[in-house]
Amino acid sequence: MSESTSPVRVAVVQFDPQVGMKNREGNLCRCLELAQEAVNGGANLIVLPELSSTGYFFTSRQDAFDHSEEVPGGPCVQSWMDFARNHKVYLVAGLAERDGMRLFNTAVLVGPDGFIGKYRKAHLWNLEKLWFTPGDLGFPVFDTPIGRIGLLICWDIWFPEVPRILSQQGADIICSLNNWVWTPPPLFDDAGKCMASYLTMTAAHVNNVFIAAASRIGEERGARYLGCSLIAGTHGWPIGEVASADRQEILFADIDLTSARSAPIWNNLNDLHRDRRTDLYDQMLGYIQHPALPR
Repeated sequence: MSESTSPVRVAVVQFDPQVGMKNREGNLCRCLELAQEAVNGGANLIVLPELSSTGYFFTSRQDAFDHSEEVPGGPCVQSWMDFARNHKVYLVAGLAERDGMRLFNTAVLVGPDGFIGKYRKAHLWNLEKLWFTPGDLGFPVFDTPIGRIGLLICWDIWFPEVPRILSQQGADIICSLNNWVWTPPPLFDDAGKCMASYLTMTAAHVNNVFIAAASRIGEERGARYLGCSLIAGTHGWPIGEVASADRQEILFADIDLTSARSAPIWNNLNDLHRDRRTDLYDQMLGYIQHPALPR
């Protein structure tokens, strides 16, 4: 780390938030307890899973609405903001966002100076389509003192356009918030990794970007969650271990975020960015930036 120009210790938190109004306070307390453990381990960028304050498997739209809150005025976001201010860290966490009568599966980014921004999940999985509105904010990248941070949520990683657009907008790291569930069997390979882990590694590799993926564990209303959180380097390989499928864990990685800005030259004639054939396809894959986002 001695030669790093933007040294960051990233932590991804894997745990078991449970749905149900009686569990909301406990979920938030667990988020903060585990975030504190991450701080004690030296982290200054902490990533929590998708819907970490509510659990995932709602029974109806009313149930989802009851679990939701406004952003950034809601109690969970305010608690995360207070935590980030008090500890001078950056924290990413997932929740059910209420905007009028609309609900979104949302990730928020907060830091030492308060609320930074949010991302609303673009690609909804299964029953989410009955509760949530598809995200309408595009794929923002947020400039912070530690680097440029992009966000995505779970099923988004199956769509290669998402990490590509975030990387083309200059993201140094993508924080991936997940409740990874089943994929076509087998769920795990002989190494104990799930397909989502490999998709995360591939996205990091082909886009030359760090990806910090926090998933969840446990079972909830009959659904099984797959764990397998990881932090992938710009080369695609995990930095350290991939988390287990069934244990609460915090993974750490010491990285230099600005190193993502140097295109890897694979040999004298090839590198990932310069070899893109933008004469044959759109530089940004036809992406139309949301008008509310900075250009």
